[in-house]
Amino acid sequence: SSEVLEAIENVIQGVLQSLAQKKAPVLTVANARDWRNIEFKDSVGLQMIPRCTAKQIRSDCPQSAKRFALMLKILSMIYKMVQSNTYATKRDIYYSDTLLFGSQSVVDQIINDISCMLKIPRRSLHVLSTTKGFVAGNLSYTEEDGTKVNCTCSATAVTVPSNVQGIKNLTSHAKFILIVEKDATFQRLLDDDFFNKVSPCIMITGRGIPDLNTRLLVRKLWDSFQIPIFTLMDADPHGVEIMCVYKYGSVSMSFEAHHLTVPSIKWLGLLPSDLERLNICKDALIPFTKQDENKLASIQKRPYIACQPLWKKELEIMAASKLKAEIQVLTSLSSDYLSRVYLPNKLQFGGWL
Repeated sequence: SSEVLEAIENVIQGVLQSLAQKKAPVLTVANARDWRNIEFKDSVGLQMIPRCTAKQIRSDCPQSAKRFALMLKILSMIYKMVQSNTYATKRDIYYSDTLLFGSQSVVDQIINDISCMLKIPRRSLHVLSTTKGFVAGNLSYTEEDGTKVNCTCSATAVTVPSNVQGIKNLTSHAKFILIVEKDATFQRLLDDDFFNKVSPCIMITGRGIPDLNTRLLVRKLWDSFQIPIFTLMDADPHGVEIMCVYKYGSVSMSFEAHHLTVPSIKWLGLLPSDLERLNICKDALIPFTKQDENKLASIQKRPYIACQPLWKKELEIMAASKLKAEIQVLTSLSSDYLSRVYLPNKLQFGGWL
């Protein structure tokens, strides 16, 4: 915490020095959303290059003066929280003055910018994300406040903890971890008691694009147990994008890649080649939109696809067919095909990439 306080004090000192010299204060933030500032490293995923281009948030420029003021406002809130050892979610910060901030996304972006500017992970700034992910299966742990959580005996899923760093005493007999893209598929596997039937496992869903806590938990489970991690996604560009966020990270959080990515994650399904192999009726597939075509083309150009020849092949199948499928398409074969046939066969015979 002293490191965080010192980093904030240095920023404020810079502002005061500029004012003393009758200059307009400027905040310099690395341009984290620019692919030119990102490099791909096999062992880490996407990370920021050491000397990356930066953007200046000026106090004397009409376009950025408000953003400059909001950054100082949030810096002062973070400073108080770190001093008093209290925490707030991004929502709490937004609701502390909705008129001033205007929208939740403004708060989210500024917190990312501050984290990037100070080179300090967001959780060390005492800012928590609102969790949307769920976890179930063979896992128990103790939360920071001493609450014991047992995911094994619960027929319903447990919400991913809001302070993943604080959990301890993780125990599990799981043989693998399954990341499920969508809540509906996750609930279906839960109803089918999947995590007990095949072999003990841990199931996680970020319910679409994963929030920070879900990504931190996946990483923590990997560090704790070193067991295989598989992903179950829709066979569409959006599903591939989500899987890449878990495996290689995102551009906007690339300065934190070391704590968030798990490059050993495997693509279990739904593979575009599975649709042919299982003779899924063409009528059950969904035609690509223009947006899907653009998304797929951008994924195919990313640096990590070059070192995944098998993934590349699957993306080519998808691009050639211009068709996509949700995991639910497997119910056209039988209502419990996913948990009774598809997943057990894949896991037993090594049908992952």
